[in-house]
Amino acid sequence: MSAPESQTTISPHTQHPLVTRTYPSQSALNNVIERSEVAQKQWARVPLKERIAIATKFMDEFKAMGEEISLELTVQMGRPVSQVPGEVRGTLDRAAYMLSIAESSLADVSLADTDKPGFRRYIKRAPMGVVLVIAPWNYPYLTSINSVLPALVAGNSVILKPSPQTPLTAERFALAWSRAGLPQDLLQVAHLSPELAAFAVTHPKVDFVSFTGSVVGGKAVAQAAAGAGFKGVGLELGGKDPAYVRADAQLDYTAAELVDGAMFNSGQSCCAVERIYVHESIYEPFVAKFVELVKGYKLGDPTLPGTNLGPVVSVASAEKIRKQVADAVKAGAKALIPEDLFATAQPGTAYVAPQVLVDVDHSMDVMMEETFGPVIGIMKVSSDEEAVTLMNDSPYGLTASVWTDAAAHPESEAAFLRITDELFTGTVFLNRCDALDPALAWTGVKDSGRGVSLSKFGYDQLTRAKSVHMKIKTT
Repeated sequence: MSAPESQTTISPHTQHPLVTRTYPSQSALNNVIERSEVAQKQWARVPLKERIAIATKFMDEFKAMGEEISLELTVQMGRPVSQVPGEVRGTLDRAAYMLSIAESSLADVSLADTDKPGFRRYIKRAPMGVVLVIAPWNYPYLTSINSVLPALVAGNSVILKPSPQTPLTAERFALAWSRAGLPQDLLQVAHLSPELAAFAVTHPKVDFVSFTGSVVGGKAVAQAAAGAGFKGVGLELGGKDPAYVRADAQLDYTAAELVDGAMFNSGQSCCAVERIYVHESIYEPFVAKFVELVKGYKLGDPTLPGTNLGPVVSVASAEKIRKQVADAVKAGAKALIPEDLFATAQPGTAYVAPQVLVDVDHSMDVMMEETFGPVIGIMKVSSDEEAVTLMNDSPYGLTASVWTDAAAHPESEAAFLRITDELFTGTVFLNRCDALDPALAWTGVKDSGRGVSLSKFGYDQLTRAKSVHMKIKTT
């Protein structure tokens, strides 16, 4: 069978073709990479302040596209149009923070020379070179800004490969950078088949690969890169993120926040809440409140302003989610949301009804394997120790959240800090979830990947340390 020559995006809510993009030949892709290398060498000589100025102008250009972006993204991946402006704002917030710390993060690290008179020593942050960014479809702008902006500001060039589900997002991203005055070939968009993506990952002139996506995809990227020398790889992969509701949690607030953390974007977030452990003393009222809120969701056409739950990305994804729920019920779980409340969710469509499962345990995939849909399993626990054991019992480790009234009870904050030390995860939240602060390092453990984006450490990942050791006095 011959390799595909193009990709066609199917809109989730209509199942109709939206756009088609033709793949380049391997020779054409090689030319893209070589032009990227040439452009990067020139860009690295541009003063940092000038690179920051262009990135600041990019923010203005991107913000001006906000209204066009909303419907365009909705029809590509299915998120309700009313919720897309939040991604635009988040993209700008991340960009603003990363620019605010660029000079300090990329400054030379000078060493005191009192212990070595006659010498001058410092450590530079040198750009990696050509950076390949492989972006996902679920939050294409938010994930792209995490790598593209700091890579360019640090003096790298970027080749941006978008998901076939959201090809227009990368093109719009590149247009905003071009309008901001970014020199030609520093940011190139490449729509690639899996075979061409592997070619790019292993190309000797690609110096770093930033991948956000599935565990399977991340392993393939890591294995391909390992066979092509020792180039750096940053991997942000899946999650099965847990929440623990302690006995003193504020019930109404906690239930509402966790429903949003589980259902927003139809649960299609790497840090969506996918499993909840509730102290037995408040388990019943918590579940009742949670179910009540889920029943109030409006599943439907994501282009309509009243919809707050859209389809998942594809029919195949919907069927996988439905099977995971059915398997759990067959194994003894109890589904608390009647199917007839969400008549739009029919087999053969990408619409999935939200579901809350109880009587679940860790023998079920719904509590162990990533769902990436509007489904949550809730378990009863008797102590902090039991909750921590269950939260850590996962192949993933991206984020975890703990819910407790720390403001009213100082001992609860102390308990949270003990739990934080015991959790094996990249981020631990108190009384919030499914959120990202660009001042903090975004990272994971276990099958959630390796590497860091955002914060000062995001610049560290996209540069390399270069030591300068000068002997000034030679006599």
